[in-house]
Amino acid sequence: MGRKRNGEKRFTFSVFLKGIVHIAAGITCLMIAFILGYILIMGIPNLKPDLFAWEYNTDNVSLTPALINTVIMTVVSLAIAIPIGIFSAIFLVEYAKRGNRFVKVIRVTTETLAGIPSIVYGLFGMLFFVTAMGWRLSILAGAFTLAIMVLPIIMRTTEEALLAVPDSFREGSFGLGAGKLRTVFIVILPSAVPGILSGIVLAMGRIVGETAALIYTAGTVANIPGSDGLFSSGRTLAVHLYVLIGEGLYTKQAYATAVVLIVIVIGMNALSGVIARRCQWKTS
Repeated sequence: MGRKRNGEKRFTFSVFLKGIVHIAAGITCLMIAFILGYILIMGIPNLKPDLFAWEYNTDNVSLTPALINTVIMTVVSLAIAIPIGIFSAIFLVEYAKRGNRFVKVIRVTTETLAGIPSIVYGLFGMLFFVTAMGWRLSILAGAFTLAIMVLPIIMRTTEEALLAVPDSFREGSFGLGAGKLRTVFIVILPSAVPGILSGIVLAMGRIVGETAALIYTAGTVANIPGSDGLFSSGRTLAVHLYVLIGEGLYTKQAYATAVVLIVIVIGMNALSGVIARRCQWKTS
């Protein structure tokens, strides 16, 4: 009788926990649907041709310069962070001894960096890249600041993706006579591509949506980079949206900008999913 009662209690408790999970998931989906629906309803009617003019002025409040700056900022930031993050993760998983104190220190440091508020990164970028390095408020200063910010994300997700690859893959490659480097790049990395891409997508999402760090490093100038190139100041879409809302004069254009921002993020996620499926199909 006692075992039967304990079994019934465990079953009831599991059903209770399952119900809580379903309720939490439902609330999350409803909130996301509400936010997306509200922004789309408020923003789509305000998507007018003037909003996509090549040059920004107070009449059209064009988002084209901010869109171009967002693409440049994302590409430069990822070009800095992806190689460093992936190769660091490869070293920690494949080359460093497991249980090494140095590896533990790096992991704790990485997790700590991932939890630092973006405003702190912005202040650091302003003091180091803008002031000490003499780069002024520029896209390059903002890109380096964002690269440092997203580096822990790429590094940790890549590390988890590499750890998820079965050891039998490594043993089979070594058994066929392949070296360590060849095993890593031919066998392990292709198998870990979906996990690595998920980290890159998260990093892209944070770059595209970042405002606080860029205000102090890249500035808020609504122009396409000029003759100075990456040393020109410029605002991204998120900063553009923040400035429009802050001014309070272009609320409708701000909603339209939010729609474009959401479409970009959804497009990046969809593209990464397609690439991950293709890579997984080639390696299977």
